Amino acid sequence: MLRKILIANRGEIAVRIIRACAEMGILSVAVYSEADRHALHVKKADEAHSLGEDPLAGYLNPHKLVNLALETGCDAIHPGYGFLSENAQFAEICAKRGIRFIGPSADIIRRMGDKIEARKTMQAAGIPVVPGSEGNLENAEEALELAEKIGYPVMLKATSGGGGRGIRRCDSASDLRRNYERVVSEATKAFGSAEVFLEKCVEKPRHIEVQILADHHGNAIHLFERDCSIQRRNQKLIEIAPSPALTEAQRQTVCEMAVKAARTVGYQNAGTVEFLCDQAGQFYFMEMNTRIQVEHTITEAITGVDIVEEQIRIASGLPLRYAQNQIEKRGFAIQFRINAEDPRNDFLPSFGRITRYYAPGGPGVRTDTAIYTGYDIPPYYDSMIAKLIVWAPSYEDAINRSRRALDDMEISGIKTTRAYYQQILKSFDFRAGRFDTGFVEAHPELARYSEKRSKTHIACALAAAIAAHAGL
Repeated sequence: MLRKILIANRGEIAVRIIRACAEMGILSVAVYSEADRHALHVKKADEAHSLGEDPLAGYLNPHKLVNLALETGCDAIHPGYGFLSENAQFAEICAKRGIRFIGPSADIIRRMGDKIEARKTMQAAGIPVVPGSEGNLENAEEALELAEKIGYPVMLKATSGGGGRGIRRCDSASDLRRNYERVVSEATKAFGSAEVFLEKCVEKPRHIEVQILADHHGNAIHLFERDCSIQRRNQKLIEIAPSPALTEAQRQTVCEMAVKAARTVGYQNAGTVEFLCDQAGQFYFMEMNTRIQVEHTITEAITGVDIVEEQIRIASGLPLRYAQNQIEKRGFAIQFRINAEDPRNDFLPSFGRITRYYAPGGPGVRTDTAIYTGYDIPPYYDSMIAKLIVWAPSYEDAINRSRRALDDMEISGIKTTRAYYQQILKSFDFRAGRFDTGFVEAHPELARYSEKRSKTHIACALAAAIAAHAGL
């Protein structure tokens, strides 16, 4: 078993990993930029070390992180998600320096990070992929020629992309001409590669992903699927496990495809295989995420499997503790990404000091976060500041419990997406499980709401007014 782990990340995922380490009797080492000096993961870890003044450079420097891991006596690094989690060079440096990388090998990261390579691998394994280019596009003219063959609409995508970036839908030749250079530019800035490819656009799909675990002993299993269709501009907002729309036959089909994909590439550790499901119920491989996902929490809720702990056990060389027939799903879980954004103002980021934070509780309610009352949210990072996870025996019960939990949650001092999610939960289509990846764009009225002030907020405002009037 690993003894000491450096967590090459920040925020709620760093806190999540620190908690898993504590439960396993493993020492944890946090890293932080000066902007994160007062962050919760710094307070929670057994040790914490500064990466310097720059808010991003340290988190993105693989050599610095590996050197720090060696200096502090760590035998492993957990990359979390984002930052260097899918960076093959980082995994390679760890291997060369004798540090365990808690994730798959550099070769698998590299192969699955290349969307063209991933498509070819899945096609060879007999797993359906969306029709599109066989390789990277040379120029806009090649893209236009292919689009005419497969028909509009089409999607332009960064070959090395991920996280919903470097993607543009094109409904016509003029759209494609206008967006081609944009996608190339986005791909170059975000991923350091100008390579792009083209796919047929699957109209009104559901975004279905399957959680897999695989060890170093040839064992691979799935932990069922998640429905990630509620998203805005390719960024997930709400995730549900299992999908309320799939039949048991569809569920079995997509989960078996995910395990086959993992076995095909010799995958090890935790990962996610993502699919698009069209209106006819056909699944198409989209990509493989070679890391833990933001939404792993809802899979934990319906299966009882601690995915972070399993990651650490696999990286320690231990076999999986579960056979496939031991994995059972129970009830439904929904995760809400609480973002520091103002939905009524085109989701404008809202950073600043949290003047009051109250986490909801009760049966089936979990909150993963790194915020606290008095915490200043720095403007340099992703806007997600908390994850609310709600479990209940049925989908309807999960929605009702979610409404109560969101109502209980209080985050004052900044704007968040909490109240916006309450509007989504009132939607008849959402409650009926009838939604696809275009749900948010199809319902702009949901962002037009009046924010209810909490009783606590009103009481504080009255007390301040009384004090001012009395000259106190």
